[in-house]
Amino acid sequence: MSTSNAASSPTSSSSHRSFCSLLVLCLIAPLTLISVGLFALAGNGPSSRLELALPWKLRVGFVGSKATAALSALRPNDSYRAMESPWPMSYSEENQVAFAPPSAAENETLTEKLEPDEPAAIEEPVRVVKRYSRLERLEAGLSRARSAIREAALIRNLTSVHADADYVPRGPIYRNANAFHRSYLEMERLFKIYVYQEGEPPMFHDGPCKSIYSTEGRFIHEMERGHNQYRTMDPDEALVYFLPFSVVMLVQYLYEPGSHETHAIGRAVVDYVDVIAAKHPFWNRSLGADHFMLSCHDWGPHASSYVPYLFSKSIRVLCNANTSEGFDPFKDAPLPEINLKTGEISGLLGGPSPSRRSILAFFAGRLHGHIRHLLLQEWKDKEDPDVQVYDELPRGASYESMLRQSRYCLCPSGYEVASPRVVEAIYAECVPVLISDGYVPPFSDVLNWKAFSVQVQVRDIPNIKKILMGISQSQYLRMQRRVKQVQRHFAANGPPRRYDVFHMTVHSIWLRRLNIRIADST
Repeated sequence: MSTSNAASSPTSSSSHRSFCSLLVLCLIAPLTLISVGLFALAGNGPSSRLELALPWKLRVGFVGSKATAALSALRPNDSYRAMESPWPMSYSEENQVAFAPPSAAENETLTEKLEPDEPAAIEEPVRVVKRYSRLERLEAGLSRARSAIREAALIRNLTSVHADADYVPRGPIYRNANAFHRSYLEMERLFKIYVYQEGEPPMFHDGPCKSIYSTEGRFIHEMERGHNQYRTMDPDEALVYFLPFSVVMLVQYLYEPGSHETHAIGRAVVDYVDVIAAKHPFWNRSLGADHFMLSCHDWGPHASSYVPYLFSKSIRVLCNANTSEGFDPFKDAPLPEINLKTGEISGLLGGPSPSRRSILAFFAGRLHGHIRHLLLQEWKDKEDPDVQVYDELPRGASYESMLRQSRYCLCPSGYEVASPRVVEAIYAECVPVLISDGYVPPFSDVLNWKAFSVQVQVRDIPNIKKILMGISQSQYLRMQRRVKQVQRHFAANGPPRRYDVFHMTVHSIWLRRLNIRIADST
């Protein structure tokens, strides 16, 4: 029995193994068929552009309906990050456009045309280029000039460090020689003035070049000539705009003597501003802040008051620079009053050495205003050989000769604060003595008047001799040398020369323009 069981055991075991193999084959075959079918079905889906591609491309390719809906719920930045490649991106700084590395482009396998519901395109970043207007570019240039001047002002040397073939400002006659020189050079490089063409001579585009009002007429003529470096015929490149009316000529043609009526003059100014405001956009753009008028007539400030913005916002260049009558040194510029009897300065500049000047102080002039009244009342009849004060010169005496014989020249205000005697003293190399209330001397934002003049309060008129005698000889000699140095800034040259009175007047306007910023009306 045992022999029989042993013989049948191998047969039974072999049959069992065959049955198990058949059973496994029956189970695997259906599963294989099902898998193949499912894969085939998946290959026909609309959102399955999953061909063989690099891993970074799969993130972009697998964007079907459901994936797109999910991405659209994210914030824009998150959506972009969710769809970008995990590879580091490279950027063209010129075009600011993202692009894939070259190796990725070479292995690209998606070649079919994309359908609407297929991979979403990533929008390229747009480079925004701001286009600046001409005014904005002009203001940018002014901003750089301001920075250059501020930097120059940090150097407190008495001599400018800037090279200049014609003249290098130096010495205590300047508040800051280096800052002034830098500002002057920036003005020559950038400053442009547009002169309105509206209006007819002689009340517009004209003015007296002789007499006490010559500064007004000569400036208008220089601007009208069109040969100076500052004038431009293109109003869009101008930094300031000149209103070329002459108050002196308005008074001559519109004022009825003895009437004390100035409304006709005021109406002419109002009408002129109305015309240029209607015809050009520049006045309304700044409300007149980048416009200027110039007048050496006593009524210049009053004429400007008929146009409120002209009075309160515009740059007013005035001989009558009286702070008690609305003159604002921050926006208005004082103008020197120069009496050119022949229209030329030949023969007016220079004088003898200090050792040949025998008169301590001198004045001759009519009784105009309360300050002169006090001066004449105190000193006219004293017959003091040191302080000689006249309302009329003695017979045979020459006014110019008396100036040149004097160490100090008294310059009291008349009816108004300005006086031509200030420039007359400088021309004669006589130290000016300013006697006024509320007067802002010409170019005082650049020049240090205390270095070359004496300022006496009106209440100290009785003490004039004591004050002047108290100045040491060495101090007087220093002031007298500085008067000779500052003379170039008051010389009314024809044609103008660098740093003379014309250029210094333009520089005063330039400084006021630096104080403001103009924006486009839009």
